[in-house]
Amino acid sequence: MTSHKPAATDPWDLPDVSGLAVGVLGGTGDQGRGLAYRLAVAGQRVSIGSRAAERAVAAAEEIGHGVRGLDNATCARESDVVIVAVPWEGHAATLTSLRAELAGKLVVDCVNPLGFDKKGPHPLVPDEGSAAEQAAALLPESRVTAAFHHLSAVLLQDPAVEKIETDVMVLGEDRADCATVQALAGLIPGMRGIFSGRLRNAHQVEALTANLIAVNRRYKTHAGVRLTGL
Repeated sequence: MTSHKPAATDPWDLPDVSGLAVGVLGGTGDQGRGLAYRLAVAGQRVSIGSRAAERAVAAAEEIGHGVRGLDNATCARESDVVIVAVPWEGHAATLTSLRAELAGKLVVDCVNPLGFDKKGPHPLVPDEGSAAEQAAALLPESRVTAAFHHLSAVLLQDPAVEKIETDVMVLGEDRADCATVQALAGLIPGMRGIFSGRLRNAHQVEALTANLIAVNRRYKTHAGVRLTGL
């Protein structure tokens, strides 16, 4: 009897993303600025967004490498892939205000809902389950993925650091969209993008950031995540 199961694909066979325009909302913050810098150095067309266009322009000039500074709406509208790197406190409001501009876009949420008290950082649980699931609920016409949660903003922004040895866990509902995000992560020397499940599993990935902050404080380092056996 002939099997009609689809042929297995090579998980490392990732698409060419060189033609994609990448926007970073929250690009004036440390993580957003660092991601914009690394992707621009890798040759990607990158713009950063801010509520105030002048802030984005000033940050883009500091980053260099052809990065453009725009207001959030223009950044979202003119990008193929939009990385959301805004503070958790403004996550829902920012995405709600950009629902029209983000329609049809591949959205990459890297926001970590965290709280801080005298015992240190701890994960928060949004009503939707995670920041990524909140993004998916607020952006029904967008293709939402989750990635870039565990990267050190210090390392990302330091031009003296040539390679960042870490893995980027990528989650999403569409395997092709995840592969695109994996390929973008792989543009940064030392990084690998690893498919890590559907959005319903995003909470524990976001929450792990609290553990990494504790590690970094204790050992005075900038730890990341590396998955073995791959």
